[in-house]
Amino acid sequence: MPELPEVETVVRSLRGVLTGRHIQAWQIFWPRSLDDPELPATLQQQADNRITGLTRRAKWILVLFANGSRIGIHLRMTGRLYPVSMQEWPTLDKHLISWAWQLDESEWLVFADQRRFGRTIWLPDENSYNAFNARFGPEPLGRKFTTASLFRALQGSRRQIKPWLLDQTRIAGLGNIYVDESLWLAQIHPQTATNLVPPKQAQLLRDSIRKVLRRAIAANGTTFMNFKFLSGSEGGYTDELLVFRRQGQPCPRCQGLIERIQVAQRSTHFCPQCQPWLVRS
Repeated sequence: MPELPEVETVVRSLRGVLTGRHIQAWQIFWPRSLDDPELPATLQQQADNRITGLTRRAKWILVLFANGSRIGIHLRMTGRLYPVSMQEWPTLDKHLISWAWQLDESEWLVFADQRRFGRTIWLPDENSYNAFNARFGPEPLGRKFTTASLFRALQGSRRQIKPWLLDQTRIAGLGNIYVDESLWLAQIHPQTATNLVPPKQAQLLRDSIRKVLRRAIAANGTTFMNFKFLSGSEGGYTDELLVFRRQGQPCPRCQGLIERIQVAQRSTHFCPQCQPWLVRS
C-alpha cells in the first residue's frame, strides 16, 4: 500500500497535470470505488469545478476545487492515477479502471486499480473536510509533530510501539515500510510498550521518522507489489532500505542478522541485537 512518501510523489507529479483544468465528464467503471454514487452528477452541477490544486492528508490525495469542495482519493494496494491522451483512451483495458475524468478534448485522467480496493470520497465543504481531517493524527513532517507531543502521546498508551505508530489517529501517513525503518534507526524493538520509551529515545524516534520520510520522498518513495508512479517508473528508495524485507541479511549497523516476525498481524523486520526491548529501569 502506498505510504506518505509515495502519495506525496503522486501529488507532486499530478499537480501540474490537473491544476487549472476542469472535469468535463466522469466515466464510472467500478461504482463501489465511490462513497457516493451521485458524486459525478453532483460535481458536474457545481458552479465552478475548476481544479485549483492538489495536496495530501495522511495517505489520501486531495483534489481542491475553486468552489471550496474537495475530492479525496485513496490508492490502497494497486491504485494508479495517470493521464492518457484521447488517442490512447480507446485502447485501454477498461476492466482495470475504476473511473476516469475527461479533462478536455485531448486528455483523460485514469484511476486504474487492479484489486479494486481504492476509494474516492466527496468533501463538499469545510465542515465535511474538518470531520475528515479530525480522523488523523499530526503529519510527521509538520510543525505539530514535536518531540514533546510524541513523548506525551507515547506515555499515554501501553500498546506495542509498532501498531501504535501505524495507527493513523496517532500519526498520519506512516505505514509498514517506514515504521520498520524508523524503529531500526531509533534502536527500538517493535514490540516495546510505548509508555516505556524515555524522552531521549522519543526524540531519536521523532528525528528518525522525519529522516526516513524525507529521504524516501527525495527518492520518489518505495515500490513493492504492483504500485507504479505517473510515468510507470518505480520508487528509488527501494535500494536504500536498511531492514525492510532484508531478513537473514547482516544488519548494516551491528552485523547481526535481521529477523522477520509478525507484530499485530503485520510483517515486521528488525535487528534483535541492536534493537533491544526497552524496559523500566
